[in-house]
Amino acid sequence: MASSSKALVGFIGSLDKDSYVSLLSKLIGESKFVQNNPPELIPQEDLIVKHVLESLRPYSTETGGGPLVINHVAYHSGRGNLIVEYPGSVPGKILSFVGMHMDVVTANPDDWEFDPFSLSIDGDKLRGRGTTDCLGHVALVTELMKRLGQTKPALKSTVVAVFIASEENSSIPGVGVDMLVKDKLLDKLKSGPLYWIDTADKQPCVGTGGMIPWKIHFTGKLFHSGLAHKAINAMELAMEGLKEIQARFYRDFPPHPQEKVYGFATPSTMKPTQWSYPAGGINQIPGECTVCGDVRLTPFYEVKEVITKLQEYVDDINSNIEKLETRGPVSKYVLPDENLRGRLTLSFDEASAGVACNLDSPGFHVLCKATEEVVGHVKPYSITGTLPLIRDLKDEGFDVQTSGYGLMATYHAKNEYCLLTDMCQGFDVFVRIISQLEEPN
Repeated sequence: MASSSKALVGFIGSLDKDSYVSLLSKLIGESKFVQNNPPELIPQEDLIVKHVLESLRPYSTETGGGPLVINHVAYHSGRGNLIVEYPGSVPGKILSFVGMHMDVVTANPDDWEFDPFSLSIDGDKLRGRGTTDCLGHVALVTELMKRLGQTKPALKSTVVAVFIASEENSSIPGVGVDMLVKDKLLDKLKSGPLYWIDTADKQPCVGTGGMIPWKIHFTGKLFHSGLAHKAINAMELAMEGLKEIQARFYRDFPPHPQEKVYGFATPSTMKPTQWSYPAGGINQIPGECTVCGDVRLTPFYEVKEVITKLQEYVDDINSNIEKLETRGPVSKYVLPDENLRGRLTLSFDEASAGVACNLDSPGFHVLCKATEEVVGHVKPYSITGTLPLIRDLKDEGFDVQTSGYGLMATYHAKNEYCLLTDMCQGFDVFVRIISQLEEPN
């Protein structure tokens, strides 16, 4: 690191642990009211905004106490987003920290070993719903912007933080970052790297998966199990039909060479996750059943192509259902005397595409260098979990890189926690990113 960059790191300093824990305690205290599971639970993200503003306003242009420019943007009552800017001296030179969302997934206190809705401390563990995902990051980036406002370093780059609403559930549209992009409030962030701070384990996450939720309804003919030759067993049709669909999927969408480059833990997968059928006696061969599941798709394949292929598979099976493998001497999917044929009906819920970050981006190289300096090693990784919002940003022309400092093992889990030492390292990574981007290219 150049000496001037080192000096800037020293000037900005490290995370104030007491201030961070105090703020995080306030945020976790609101977590019960920012659970996102409509229609029962609609988060009120402005409860989080209130505490962030209390931390940052004393160093803002609003109070005259500092250089921070704050913009509170709400599209639904009580559900605001917050854009905080520390101005630099060079027009167009910018970096941003985005994605720190102020809603959380649900938590049932009866299932937890401690109260999910208040911060508790166990050694290095900071425990409570949102500590890893993502209120811990909200507090962390708030502390970063507060420190910039306090120390007022002379930066060439403008540093922007965007705290967002409505990340965990999109069933209520027009609330969060999608609207900020639509209203062009983030356009200037396209001029520099955008760091999406909502992953885990202190390493750059360079790839995520797409998700295609699917449902197949299998129709046969219900009949007495003692007269199996007069039935079309919908369960057997489902087992054999799904086996054929999966075989074709893995033939057409095999492991892609780029998955090794990006370090994906798994290739694309297509599998069932739920099975249902109408209630009936054990002596009844079911006439219908439904299987649901998903496709997790690495970003090197197109979602639309997969949807088209799955429909083609189903159409072909329906047209040639007598050729489908059966199970035993009287198992069948066609009853010619009754002019009955088993059939498959495929439908989809809303799909989303994955993202492959730009590995040639200066922003990526800076993140890797900062991570190695602070954590001691750097090992970018990819998963077929979904972050649809970052794909949307990438498609809009943003240079999206992702990282996070919670724990993947506690993401959306019972007994969620993060480690204070990890958050301290996250702060140090942010400061080094800022410092390194001050250096000439």
